[in-house]
Amino acid sequence: METAYISRLAKIDVNVDLTHKLCASLMLTPFRSTGSPLSLVIGSLYIKHPNLFGGSEKLDVSLDKGPYDSNVLIAYRRPRPEWLAQQSFVIQHSIAPEIGVHGVPMDNFSRSGSGGVNLSRLADGLDLNEPASTKWSSTTSIKFEHIRPLSDDGRSISRDFDGFPVTCSGSSHDNMVVLRQESRYAKANDHSFCRLSLQIGQGIPVLSKWLIFNRFKFIASKGLKLGPAFLLTSLTGGSIVGDMAPYQAFAIGGLGSLRGYGEGAVGSGRSCLVANNELTFPLHKMLEGAIFLDCGTDLGSGIYVPGIFPRQRSDSEDVSGLVEQWPSKKDIGHMFEFIACYVACERANVSKVS
Repeated sequence: METAYISRLAKIDVNVDLTHKLCASLMLTPFRSTGSPLSLVIGSLYIKHPNLFGGSEKLDVSLDKGPYDSNVLIAYRRPRPEWLAQQSFVIQHSIAPEIGVHGVPMDNFSRSGSGGVNLSRLADGLDLNEPASTKWSSTTSIKFEHIRPLSDDGRSISRDFDGFPVTCSGSSHDNMVVLRQESRYAKANDHSFCRLSLQIGQGIPVLSKWLIFNRFKFIASKGLKLGPAFLLTSLTGGSIVGDMAPYQAFAIGGLGSLRGYGEGAVGSGRSCLVANNELTFPLHKMLEGAIFLDCGTDLGSGIYVPGIFPRQRSDSEDVSGLVEQWPSKKDIGHMFEFIACYVACERANVSKVS
């Protein structure tokens, strides 16, 4: 931690944490790998200024870098009375592999590898944090988002390896203005707790080609102490209507969904419903055991995700109406031509007995 004094009234706190992976052979090839040792550096950088212009304005800058992802966040907050919503002007840019929908299941679906689609996301706008009242709190934001899919070597792409579009517009990028509202409820005591989160996002059609959609998601969880054990249950669900790019689909599978599967390895859909149950109990002073049961479904909406239906159709689905009856008249004609060719070459004989 380093502290740089700018004036008598302000100081900048800088926190740098860098780690170099020496065992590069055990890692996947980083995004935009240049062969430089810096490509294997992962870590984070945080800069905080508590009094930017002398009026208690706060500036927060954070940089997080992984082996194949990165995130830069700049937030500027102006002081306001406590009874008013606190405003934050935010600029964020991130690059990360899109494995929820375009990932490739590996190791018997226990994890998902990169499918060659990475999302470059630029967002800037305003966050409003409403003053907390009783057990409820809420956040409202309006942001412009520019999303550009990239290949593993950093080139802009509009289709994946299978030739399906990776954007809603069909071009190399998607633009949208999104109004989001999130309300949170929390209640806890010595024996239990409950939490509820409601999230609503609305795409605003500022221009004709920008995405128009409504996205809803909820997370409800309940924790209960049962003697020395603790039971945690949660239910997550959501749905999106209107314009939708594949990367906006609800991915089922992963640590925050169905554990034991890679992210998106179970499926993806316009809607989802996931239930998680976990019982933890002490085995020793330094050891704890856990039993969990997870289940989830896309509610039959996976076929409505653009570009997913031809690739992820389940073997159990009825496709009888989509398969042409065989042999067709064209197939019968080909068989007659094949037989006639063999007879003409004297490689087959036709019996004279009818």
